[in-house]
Amino acid sequence: MNGGQVALALSGGGIRAMIFHLGVLRHLAENGVLERISRISTVSGGSLLLGLVFKECDYVWPSSHQFLSQVYPVLRGRLCAKSLQWGAARQLVRPGNWRYLLSRSNLLAKTLEHEWGVTAELSRLPEAPEWSINGTTAETGKRFRFKRDSLGDYMLGYSAPGDFLLANALAVSAAFPGGFGPLSFEAASFQWKKRPAWGAPLEISANVEVGYRRLHLYDGGVYDNLGLEPFFDAGRGVPKPEVDFILVSDAGAPLKPGFPRFSINPWRLKRVADITSDQSRALRVRAFMSYLGQSRAKGAYVYIGIPAATEHRIDGAEPASFPTTLRRVTEAQFDCIAGHGYAVASQSLVEV
Repeated sequence: MNGGQVALALSGGGIRAMIFHLGVLRHLAENGVLERISRISTVSGGSLLLGLVFKECDYVWPSSHQFLSQVYPVLRGRLCAKSLQWGAARQLVRPGNWRYLLSRSNLLAKTLEHEWGVTAELSRLPEAPEWSINGTTAETGKRFRFKRDSLGDYMLGYSAPGDFLLANALAVSAAFPGGFGPLSFEAASFQWKKRPAWGAPLEISANVEVGYRRLHLYDGGVYDNLGLEPFFDAGRGVPKPEVDFILVSDAGAPLKPGFPRFSINPWRLKRVADITSDQSRALRVRAFMSYLGQSRAKGAYVYIGIPAATEHRIDGAEPASFPTTLRRVTEAQFDCIAGHGYAVASQSLVEV
């Protein structure tokens, strides 16, 4: 990769995404690129991974050497030994958590806090690289993002995060409808501010009422599963300011062919939702690939769907077909998915 600052987008995809991104990051670390990452945007599994990376490094971005010698082997061991999914279920042992039965992201947040040690507040995150943790606001349908110094979306307004926990932000980003979600919290607990017009100076922001007693936040993948929006204007096909090189690591599962046979079948509705989501993602990918076609030096797209070498297949299947869950994996499964991420990154970044 050429010199310059790197904006890194890590997609959703559950444990599959977490492991694939670890393989991509290992390639970047071996080439000394982690020190050049200035901005990060994450969704779902990408957010969970970065939260665990920061926790392992006492909430400081790791050097390439630290990632290779400490972070990668530790996270490999933990993801093969512990299940986030079952950890969330275990939280229901406490009667006080029963109120979260239909809002299971709150249970995932408590798992991250109590079983995985992610106890820091958002404000504990470092200034650099700037990290955007992405969710989707159910009330507005817009991208809700968390940063070390603010949270909100452009329709609601933004607020200082106060004592909002990083574990809660990570759980929001993983709150996929029908799986984990949504996470809800009291809007009145925050002081919201909004600029009078798009592009107006932040200094003239005024206090506003969001109009909702509670906010319900879903997975950022509902809005943008690539996590690309903070860096790239898909409508105009241009990068946003202060971006030299955009690197997208996409571990989203390709749409599988087929259709449920029986007419009275709820999975038919899910199939329609999957098609809609796949087309939305495809439009973003096409816009970004068109942009990259102008110059390979402007960015790269690392995609899990590229066919894997034989040694990186899981029981003969492609890593991209691994389920979008948060359960633990075997060491063999981890090494296949991470190895594929490393291989695809090596292939995709060889000329840039």
